[in-house]
Amino acid sequence: MGAQNGKDLLIKVDLTGDGQFETVAGLRATRISFNAETVDVTSLESQGGWRELLSGAGVKAASISGSGVFKDASTDERARQIFFDGETPDFQVIIPDFGTVEGPFQIAAIEYAGSHNGEATYELSLSSAGVLTFVAA
Repeated sequence: MGAQNGKDLLIKVDLTGDGQFETVAGLRATRISFNAETVDVTSLESQGGWRELLSGAGVKAASISGSGVFKDASTDERARQIFFDGETPDFQVIIPDFGTVEGPFQIAAIEYAGSHNGEATYELSLSSAGVLTFVAA
């Protein structure tokens, strides 16, 4: 994968639950991370004293974050509704020349900020809430 334009990494939300995804408006910076907990099964019998991990065990998780400028758009309203209602709708993350990650996420945090002589900004943090799928580009 060669160098990519950062603005092409998109976070999309299913606005109505019908599988029609719309890009979250106003985002300037986005990030996705994947994690897998390890299950240590090391014992006194472990060869050479090396740590052993149980294959296929542990909890997998993904987190998404984004920040941008506040816009009066349907996705801003939907993000607030998702947070306050504690919903876990499907989101898509488009990673240029890599693929698309899709599945349920919960908005774990939403922050708004603004300065006297600047624009209103917001930050979102999302946590995976179920099985995620990946489709390669």
